[in-house]
Amino acid sequence: MRTDYCGQLNVSHLDREVTLVGWAHRRRDHGGVIFIDLRDREGRVQVVFDPDTEETFATAERVRSEYVLQVRGRVRRRPEGTENPDLPTGEVEVLGKELTILNTAETPPFHLDDDTVSEEHRLRYRYIDLRRPEMLERMRLRSRITRELRYYLDDNGFLDIETPILTRATPEGARDYLVPSRTHPGEFFALPQSPQLFKQLLMMSGMDRYYQIVRCFRDEDLRADRQPEFTQLDIETSFMDEDQIMVMAEEMIRRLFDSVLGVKLDDPFPRMSYQEAVRRFGSDRPDLRVPLELVDVADLMQGVDFKVFAGPALDPHGRVAALRLPGGGELSRKEIDDYTRFVGVYGARGLAYIKVNEVARGREGLQSPILKFLPDEVIAEVMQRTGAQDGDLVFFGADKAQVVNEALGALRVKLGEDRGLLEGEWKPLWVVDFPMFEWDEEADRWVSLHHPFTSPKEEHLELLESDPGNCHSRAYDMVLNGTELGGGSMRIFRSEVQQRVFELLGIGDEEARDKFGFLLNALKYGCPPHGGLAFGLDRLVMLMTGARSIREVMAFPKTQTAACLLTEAPSPVPDAQLKELNIRLRKKPESHA
Repeated sequence: MRTDYCGQLNVSHLDREVTLVGWAHRRRDHGGVIFIDLRDREGRVQVVFDPDTEETFATAERVRSEYVLQVRGRVRRRPEGTENPDLPTGEVEVLGKELTILNTAETPPFHLDDDTVSEEHRLRYRYIDLRRPEMLERMRLRSRITRELRYYLDDNGFLDIETPILTRATPEGARDYLVPSRTHPGEFFALPQSPQLFKQLLMMSGMDRYYQIVRCFRDEDLRADRQPEFTQLDIETSFMDEDQIMVMAEEMIRRLFDSVLGVKLDDPFPRMSYQEAVRRFGSDRPDLRVPLELVDVADLMQGVDFKVFAGPALDPHGRVAALRLPGGGELSRKEIDDYTRFVGVYGARGLAYIKVNEVARGREGLQSPILKFLPDEVIAEVMQRTGAQDGDLVFFGADKAQVVNEALGALRVKLGEDRGLLEGEWKPLWVVDFPMFEWDEEADRWVSLHHPFTSPKEEHLELLESDPGNCHSRAYDMVLNGTELGGGSMRIFRSEVQQRVFELLGIGDEEARDKFGFLLNALKYGCPPHGGLAFGLDRLVMLMTGARSIREVMAFPKTQTAACLLTEAPSPVPDAQLKELNIRLRKKPESHA
């Protein structure tokens, strides 16, 4: 039905007869000459209809926004002075000779050029929203990204292998989506949170190098970079250690950015331990574009007459840290109050600060409600450690270490963005040496920081029973601009080590056999050393397109409440269908006013 795409026409097509199809983006009637901007996936081109061709002109008069059209005409240069430099096709136009209305359209719920439309409205009419050039470009870039990733992995000996979607529920850190079985009454499949166990089984099967662009499902609270169903690039290898895997993954991402965006990332990516990242930036996925860093001052606050600081300073699980903002002395009280409310979202009960007017004058050159609680020598040491200069402002966080890290870690990023402090466009990083376990106070037991199949460092095996809190794993995360692009680890490949980890986690033999029996059996039959990682494809595309959330780079995403406004899912199902699945719904209790 077409000879060319609208958005690909240029001066090389002059005097060529073309047939185009697409949507009427805009129609204009200028003194008896009708202009229609015809739009398809590749862009727009201006089509001109003269009254000389009466039948075609009459048809053009009937065209309205979003009508589906077929046009036959001749490409010509636009008259001098009418070129449109904002369009790739802006030097040419098509003189329309024949026009066919393939389909009419009702007035759309919003115009494609309207950038004030709410996200809810756009999601409800997603098929209209996806016609917008911005969304089309994101989908095109996403397709190119996946193609480039496949090229790299195919060229490096990886096999693209699918794994089951209907599988068994296993602990992955979030709630499973369950699917009832009609043929096995009262039993359920689970949708995979990741192909973790299957990709390990593939290594035990001798596949050596596997990858898959796979859908994953997690029933968890949503945010900008989370969805109940998402896509990840899943990779697993045999007979490679973590350094080799990281070098391979790093090369893949560097090549991707170079080929798609023309961006050359660092070579090699810097590496930082988990402990250093949390200490300096309050996060295990630090945004290195922000030059601000946290500075520990707990040792200075242990003897001060200020319980807000002294309490956490004396608590082995507490932290007192300072964050210097260069030039922050100009912040108004309202701005400081706004930042105080911001850190409150992360559990902080306040945000102490010191304004540095003249550092050389000591206490007299500073301004803060907390100065009266701090001795001169403490104040002087805080100024020295933070490197405070005249005109700066120093924020403080004092609480449980996790609260301080999350609050000040988020604050440093917000300050960096608000104050225009970002340095460089792209800052990649590997975070390594993660703790193997963390203590769950509510459950009163150790839990895996990643998952129970992550391998401990060989030199830390002896700490599994004696000091699990200081046992490090062979895990690694790739971080870019404060976003975790992907993460992985070397896996446990020896049965006795897996059993020791299960015992530490409180998983007994019976529970282990019930949940992971197929994996444990496979470990007995010659399991190779193996490891891998998974990249969040949606997050990767979000970063590369500059989108605000992963919803902007997914064709049909869910809302923040995990609902689809387009299809109105989830939805009730007929009683007959529930009966067939042996499911009965509990009635909601009646409320009595």
